[in-house]
Amino acid sequence: MTDKGSRTCRGWASLPPLPALLSGLALLSAVATVPAAAADHPVTLGSGPDTLFATLARPEPAPPGARPAVLLIAGSGPTDRDGNSTIPAVQPATLKLIAQALESAGYVSLRFDKRGIAASRAAGADESKLRLDTYVDDAVAWTKRLGSEPGVSCVVILGHSEGALIGALASAKTPVCGLVSVSGAGRPFDVVVDAQIRAQGASAEVLKQVDAVWSELKAGRTVPQIPATHPLFRPSVQPYLTSVLAHPPTEAIAAVSAPVLILQGQTDLQVTEEDARNLAAARPGARLVLLPGANHVLKTAPADRAGNLATYADPTRPLDPAVMPAILAFLNQASPSKPMTSK
Repeated sequence: MTDKGSRTCRGWASLPPLPALLSGLALLSAVATVPAAAADHPVTLGSGPDTLFATLARPEPAPPGARPAVLLIAGSGPTDRDGNSTIPAVQPATLKLIAQALESAGYVSLRFDKRGIAASRAAGADESKLRLDTYVDDAVAWTKRLGSEPGVSCVVILGHSEGALIGALASAKTPVCGLVSVSGAGRPFDVVVDAQIRAQGASAEVLKQVDAVWSELKAGRTVPQIPATHPLFRPSVQPYLTSVLAHPPTEAIAAVSAPVLILQGQTDLQVTEEDARNLAAARPGARLVLLPGANHVLKTAPADRAGNLATYADPTRPLDPAVMPAILAFLNQASPSKPMTSK
């Protein structure tokens, strides 16, 4: 997860830094810092202030025949289409690296700035109106847009961190020929966030306040006064948090009838192997691939916290070598003959 999907809180800076928190609360905007490749093409969805912006990466020359294409969904927080954050120490360019590898292998991909982030900032300026379902609907619309591209036989959704949850929910609402769930949470949202807060060294008093706020949100009530936990639980983002709590990740992935690949790094500091195994158990037939040396942003990293987090800051550091073989093997088996339909 973490990331909380899309809108994670910009106020995590008040706690010891944990990159790409899976909260989905941030409204920060950042323009991608990694230069676009020559074969990248800008595309848009919508009009006026609601316009969403994306990058279509297409192999040139295009391989013969129709092939699956991949929709890439970023995780939570101020994370742009390339997988980079406004936080200087979080610039892994994970999604851009995946797109480049897909392009080299002959696959079309599309990655987009979430509503309220980077080039799509104006489309989500009022975070009090955002819900997880907003991002799911956007993912559905992008899936249809990508599916209309020449040479695309069907669409596989690949979601990273909170994007894994969004991708699973989108895959239950529109035909796809596969879902790749990467570094996704397999426990309830509040449980994962609490674990992350503890890992950052939060005091017992802060943890007590956090638990109290979760209880109110689960009951459908907002909390107008947030002391030590602000801005994670600022009033304007509480409706979004409540909407995330309403979608347990195991239930979301269980509803996906298309083939599913679950990728999980074993040096991930944000979600765990337990999360991946929970997802796999909820979706019989899903393929679970554990990556022994990969961390949350799919870079080869040690289990040591400092060394692990250092990999987040380098967009030139390659993906762990086991990442793309697993993804490409899955794509090679993707078929439009049995696209997913809603259950």
